[in-house]
Amino acid sequence: MSSGTIQFAEQNGTFILKFVGEVRLTLCSALDATIERIFSAPNFSGIVIDLTETHSIDSTTLGLLAKLSILSRQKSGLLPTVVTTHPDITRLLDSMGFEQVFNIVNQPQACPDCLAELPSQDQSEEVVKAKVLEAHRILMGLNESNREAFRDLVKVLERH
Repeated sequence: MSSGTIQFAEQNGTFILKFVGEVRLTLCSALDATIERIFSAPNFSGIVIDLTETHSIDSTTLGLLAKLSILSRQKSGLLPTVVTTHPDITRLLDSMGFEQVFNIVNQPQACPDCLAELPSQDQSEEVVKAKVLEAHRILMGLNESNREAFRDLVKVLERH
C-alpha cells in the first residue's frame, strides 16, 4: 500500500491543498493544523483542493475537508473548489454530498511549483481519536445517508 502526502501552497490569499496517493487518517493531524493556519491568515480569499493525483481518500479526511468548507463559508461566504479527474473519487464525493459544500470541477488548474509537503505531526491516540470523531460527526451532518453510514462508528468512538 503506497502512502499519501498532502502538499500545500498559498498564492495571494488563495490556499492550495494537493492530495497525492492514498490519503488516510495518518495525515489528519497535519491537515487539521493546516486548516487552522488557513483560517488564521489575514489575507484569506479562497481554497482549492486538488484531488487529481489522489488514488484513495478515507472518511476522516473527507470529514476534515467538510470542516474546511464550513469554515470557509463562515469566514468568506465562499465555497472551496475541489478538482477531481478520477471517476471513483468523483463518485465518492457525490455519495458524501460534497456537491452541497464544494464547487466540484473536473478541469485541472495550474498548480504552483511552490507546493510543499505538509510536515507529519505526532499526536496522541486520544487527540487522533477526537479528530476522527469530529470528522465523522461533520460528515453525518451533511445528509441522511452519511448519518446512517457513520452512526455505528461514531457510537463506538464516543464510548471509548
